Amino acid sequence: MQQYLNLIPELLEIARKAGKAILEIYHSDADFAVEAKSDDSPLTRADRAANEVICRGLEALSVQYPIISEENKLLPYEVRRHWKQCWLVDPLDGTKEFIKRNGDFTVNIALVENGEVVAGVVGIPAQDELYWAVKGKGAFIIKNQGEQPIEATSFSQTDLGLNIVCSRSHLTPETEAFIAKYNKPNLVSRGSALKFLLLAKGEAHIYPRIAPTMEWDTAAAQIILEEAGGSVLVFETGEPLRYNRENLLNPAFVAYGNLIEV
Repeated sequence: MQQYLNLIPELLEIARKAGKAILEIYHSDADFAVEAKSDDSPLTRADRAANEVICRGLEALSVQYPIISEENKLLPYEVRRHWKQCWLVDPLDGTKEFIKRNGDFTVNIALVENGEVVAGVVGIPAQDELYWAVKGKGAFIIKNQGEQPIEATSFSQTDLGLNIVCSRSHLTPETEAFIAKYNKPNLVSRGSALKFLLLAKGEAHIYPRIAPTMEWDTAAAQIILEEAGGSVLVFETGEPLRYNRENLLNPAFVAYGNLIEV
């Protein structure tokens, strides 16, 4: 994984530049030029600006891999299935939160190898924070010009008062039924990939997502959580979530901190 570790400084810089492009629009534009995509999800000038920065940055790297981005035209699986490596990019994860100006949006860049995420960077532009991980190398946060490792909290399913993270926009009846199994849990509502990062930092324990997400929503944050000691498991099978599948719509999943079974 050393070759992927060597890419991290450049990926962090790409994420910084994308975050800067987002914040310029976030702080200065009264009108974000919001459009509705075919699935009715919103698209803004900031999504496009960040996507341009990221794709241009990835295409300038010394190694070249195909890019799957939320804002790019998607190639058919007949083409994608032959890719050993590819980038998965969400240039602005949490567009609804961006429009609400609540700061809960991220920049997500992940590298996938044979269906498994092997490196990832997540930026939180509004908080001036960056997170990164490479398989087998740990997970780290960069803030206040310093870098330090992060670690998920150990817990048991039967513990009292677990912090369960849920989406501000997608709390389904299935999710509510899942949460009801726990012993007086505390619900924490956050947007975008920040939900995974709360687990990776040890500030929450479980994040159930029994509602639609796309591969680019989860890939970068998954490797950060896994390298912090957590896991992201398919709801129906308990297997790790994998990528560059024929259908880029993720199955329902549950993300855990450092779950200790008893």
